Amino acid sequence: MIEISIDKGLKQLWSKAVLGCIQCKVTVKESSGELLEELDAQGRRIQETYEKPADLPKRDKIADTRQAYKAFGKEPSRYRSSAEAMCRRLIQGKGLYHINNVVECNNLFSIREGYSLGAYDVSRIEGPVVWKVAEEGSHYQGIGKDQINVEFLPVFFDEKGPFGNPTSDSVRTRITEDTSELLMVIFGFSGSMDMEEDVKKLCDLLEKYCSGQEFETMIIQ
Repeated sequence: MIEISIDKGLKQLWSKAVLGCIQCKVTVKESSGELLEELDAQGRRIQETYEKPADLPKRDKIADTRQAYKAFGKEPSRYRSSAEAMCRRLIQGKGLYHINNVVECNNLFSIREGYSLGAYDVSRIEGPVVWKVAEEGSHYQGIGKDQINVEFLPVFFDEKGPFGNPTSDSVRTRITEDTSELLMVIFGFSGSMDMEEDVKKLCDLLEKYCSGQEFETMIIQ
């Protein structure tokens, strides 16, 4: 498992911060019909449960993420977590883009459980990783975006700089069809009570839909 730690400054600002980490071998490919059906069914449940986007902060994990963002100095209505952003799209009838099986597993788990996740190509990560609140002026190239402002967000840093956070990931470490080893992280802001069980659920998804094997898991708090 890649060495990952949480910066003391982040924990001082939000004591309930926790990471559920999975590192495993995967086969990245187009999603199966079964996976897309499961993703679509979960999307319909979100639409049936929440009448409007303004209802989403009632979900505990989304609410805790928003409060953590405020504690870090970021406005959660402008920089929404990926879980909240995806659920908003579903409620608005826009649907989710289909990318590949790893991304779809990421998105399925995220909208189902309310966590934001990060999915990274292990071969593109350099050295130990620290999760910390990014300093003023921090940025990186987002996936499908130009340079994005990540200052005051809870961001992963390696020896090359920032590369991922609960709002959006970077081009540098993104999952492609060439990815063979995955680091997938559950960003938790509600404490560690359910994290062990949730990590197992995510491993089950990766094993079922991404030929996941050689699993290593770790909960960091």
